[in-house]
Amino acid sequence: MEYRKLGKSALKVSTLCLGTMNFGPRTSEEESFAIMNDAMEAGINFFDTANQYGGKLGVGTTETIVGKWLTQNPQHRDKIVLATKVHQPMSDDVNDRGLSARHIRMACDASLKRLNVDHIDLYQMHHIDRTAPADEIWQAMDQLISQGKITYVGSSNFPGWKIAQMNEKAQVRHSLGLVSEQSLYNLVERRAELEVIPACKEYGLGVITWSPLSGGLLALNDDDGTGRRQSKSIKSAAQSRSDQLSRYGDLCKSIGETPTAVALAWLLNQGGVTSNIIGPGSRAQLASVLHVPTMQISQETLATIDEIFPPIGTAPEAYAW
Repeated sequence: MEYRKLGKSALKVSTLCLGTMNFGPRTSEEESFAIMNDAMEAGINFFDTANQYGGKLGVGTTETIVGKWLTQNPQHRDKIVLATKVHQPMSDDVNDRGLSARHIRMACDASLKRLNVDHIDLYQMHHIDRTAPADEIWQAMDQLISQGKITYVGSSNFPGWKIAQMNEKAQVRHSLGLVSEQSLYNLVERRAELEVIPACKEYGLGVITWSPLSGGLLALNDDDGTGRRQSKSIKSAAQSRSDQLSRYGDLCKSIGETPTAVALAWLLNQGGVTSNIIGPGSRAQLASVLHVPTMQISQETLATIDEIFPPIGTAPEAYAW
């Protein structure tokens, strides 16, 4: 396993991050436990979840499963970097959502209880909240840090301007600021390259990619036929990009790698990317990508991938003069 610094922090995390969103709604508790055990044995030390995950089983379900696993395996707690998120609605209560100082503190305490831990290593804002002043957010986060309930603060789905604003505010408060941004980024969706990734580089944030396979679209025929690739939206996208995906499949075959592995390895070759979130629904899916951190992709192959999935450009040249 390969490890990289999480942004400007001294913390080192594995380049594959175990995403847990499937735990509960798609993957049984027993299988989830087995996946987490396998991830630990493979050297994955970065686990990501969110307080809202749980799907039809209800918000908080996924955190509860991770908490049960940690209760059964207390020796693992200090070996993993545990990340969760706050922002999404947790009930019908008008204040049980967003990034008000009140909700941040209450949501953190609730996550700690479900996860059965005394601190969260990386506490991430799941989405931007335009109604919450940056100073209010930092007031709550700084208090949680001083109380030892969280160690680092990260963002998710933030635009470049908000990353800049939050870090400028943190500097005034003499705080470390954001250390990571969890962003949608893959071969099909490259808009993060315009401003999000440049902002992360400027302010020292590590980029954690989510949906690195574009909902299964880039897996082509790698999956077992039970994932999101079977959804109507992904099938429609596959049809509209059939020629592009066919060229991609041929390229992967020519270098003897699966489309899934190449898509993940490509991201790890992009400047600023620290880790890819993988969301295996089974132990077999996890095992199939464990070699990705050690994969070598030639410059020629990277250039060909750019021809198949061309970048949008650089900001502001991509949309201004």
